[in-house]
Amino acid sequence: MRWFWQRRRPPGRILRLRSRDEASDVRRVDFQQLAPDVSTYLGQAAYLQLGYAETLSSVIERSPELAHKESLSRAAGAALFKHQALVALIRDRGQDPLELMLPFREPLDSFRQATHGIRPLETMLTVHVTAGLLDDFYLSLSGSYGETGRRAAGILRADTDRSPLVAIITDAIAGDDEMRSLLSLWGRRLVGDTLLVARGALRPSATERPGALGRDDEKQVEPVFTQLLGAHSRRMTSIGLDA
Repeated sequence: MRWFWQRRRPPGRILRLRSRDEASDVRRVDFQQLAPDVSTYLGQAAYLQLGYAETLSSVIERSPELAHKESLSRAAGAALFKHQALVALIRDRGQDPLELMLPFREPLDSFRQATHGIRPLETMLTVHVTAGLLDDFYLSLSGSYGETGRRAAGILRADTDRSPLVAIITDAIAGDDEMRSLLSLWGRRLVGDTLLVARGALRPSATERPGALGRDDEKQVEPVFTQLLGAHSRRMTSIGLDA
């Protein structure tokens, strides 16, 4: 039996996905009881942006093309700008950014490790997909936090400058059906892990046990997650990949 990645393979070329155990146009919704407290919201959002900057910096080291390095540096700089803006917002509230981010260091580092590809293109797609989904998610939550939420939404809506990632990916898959299929599969794999991060940020209603969303909670969340997936599908289609 021949799988899709075995077809028309150039000599000496073996493409495989990394196994799991290897190291916005979504409207804002007031989640009421399900929204995490504002400190959790800001701490996780800030650490996520720092993680994107770190991931892209690691890809710069692995990329042989000078043009790619320059493009990736712009994308990394945009993520770092968002991180710094969120940190400034936290400080304006009289809180310690390190204290708010620290609880998310271990779980989000694990998430980044689990979604880090074995080749630069996969990792670029990881940032494009996961940042797109989670930025949309945090925008959907922002309506729960008044003026702080409005400021956070403005930061998240800032030009992400992830277009260089898109340009590199689309150039790479042009005329390369094997790479297109591989990256489409990789993109689908990312969705579940990313939505787990989003769900983990929600706070169950008082009637549910800690860490669990009840039936009523799920009904409240479902429309927003449907929008997240719809936006993700359009994002993938726009770069020529199947969602």
